[in-house]
Amino acid sequence: MNLRPDRRLVLLAGLGASACATAPAATPALSGFARPRLAPIRMEMQRITRITVCTRPFRPAGPRLDVENVAGKRVVHNYGHGGSGWSLAWGSAEIVAQKALDGGAKDIAVIGCGALGLTAALTLQRAGAKVTIYAKERTPDTRSARASGTWSPDSRIADADKVDAQFPALWERMTRKTYGEWQHYLGMPGEPVAWTDRYNLYDTPRIVAAIPRPERARDPGEIHFAEYSARVRDLSPPFRELEAHEHPFPVPRVRQGTVMMFNVAELAHMLTRDFLTEGGRIVQTEFHTPADLARLSEPVVVNCTGYGARALWKDETLTPVRGQIAWLAPQPEARYGVRYRGISVISRPDGIVVQQTGTSDMWGVGVADETPDRAETEDAVRTMATVFARART
Repeated sequence: MNLRPDRRLVLLAGLGASACATAPAATPALSGFARPRLAPIRMEMQRITRITVCTRPFRPAGPRLDVENVAGKRVVHNYGHGGSGWSLAWGSAEIVAQKALDGGAKDIAVIGCGALGLTAALTLQRAGAKVTIYAKERTPDTRSARASGTWSPDSRIADADKVDAQFPALWERMTRKTYGEWQHYLGMPGEPVAWTDRYNLYDTPRIVAAIPRPERARDPGEIHFAEYSARVRDLSPPFRELEAHEHPFPVPRVRQGTVMMFNVAELAHMLTRDFLTEGGRIVQTEFHTPADLARLSEPVVVNCTGYGARALWKDETLTPVRGQIAWLAPQPEARYGVRYRGISVISRPDGIVVQQTGTSDMWGVGVADETPDRAETEDAVRTMATVFARART
C-alpha cells in the first residue's frame, strides 16, 4: 500500500459553502469503536542513535531489465527501481532470472548484495543455477539497508511521461509477485515482514470541491512521477477516515490504514543466510568498468548495482534521490507509524525511523550528497515531538 494517494485529495479550507461540501468518511466507524491506546513515541534528541542517508536510483523509463553482451559475458540488468527496491524485488528477480537462464547457462554471477541482488540470487538458485554474488559491500553496508522499510511499490518508480505503453502492466506483475513472496515471511522469528498501523495527519478538515479541479500545472523540471497503486488496490487494506473519538492525535483530520513493513536488518540477515545455506557464495570484490567482468568465470552476469550503475555503467539516465533517516532507540511498545507535514515516523524493531519526506516527490531529487544533515533531523524530531506531546492519552 502506498501512502501517496492521500495527496490526491483536494484540500480546500476556506472556500464558501456554495463551492464545497464536507465529504463523508470513506468507511463508516464501527459502532462502539474505542480510541486505541497508542504508546507515545518519544521524540527526544538524546534518543537519536545515528543518522543515515540513502541515494535512491530513479530512472525515468523505469527499472532497466534488458540484456546486452559485455566483455564476453551475457549481462542481464536489474537496477533503477527508485524507492521501490524492496517492494519490487521478487517480481524483478523473476523477470531477470528467466532472461539469465535463457540459453541453458547454469553458472551465474550476480553483482550487488542489496535487496535486488539477494532476491535475484535466491530466485536463480531455486531455479537450479549455481550462483555467486560479487559485491564490494555486504548487505548491511548497502543503500538497501538504509531504506525506511515501508511497502511502496511505486515510490519514484518512473516518469509517467517517459515509460512505454507496456510498463504499467509490467509494474503490476512485479508488484503482485513481490507482494505474494513477502507474505511467506510474516509471523517468522525476528519479524522480517509485518503489518503495522499507520496514521496520516492533516491540519485541515477533509473538504472536497464540488466542482472539478483543473490539473495543477507543473513547474519546469518537475517530474511527473508515475502512480500505479490503483492497479493493485485489492492487495492491501484501504485507508479510512477516522472520527475524532477514534484517534488520540491533536489534528482535525486523520486517516488510518494497515501497511506492510520490512524489518530490513532481520530480512537482509535471513535472505543472506538462506542464500549461503542453499549453496551460494559471496565474494568481496569491486568493479570499476564493465570490462572488469572479463575476469569472472561465469558466462552470465546479473547486474544489481542500484545507484552504483550510474558510475559503473555510465548510465546518465539514473537520477539520485536523497533520503535521510534519523534512528531513535527502539520502542517495542509502539507498533505504528505517523505521517504529518511531510515527516514520517515509523516504529521498527531495530529503531524509530524519522524521515523528512517533503510535501511532494521532488524532495531530494537530484541530490547525491550522502553527508548526514543534523539540522534536518532535529527539525523533524521537534515537529513530531509537539504532536505526541499534545496527543490524548
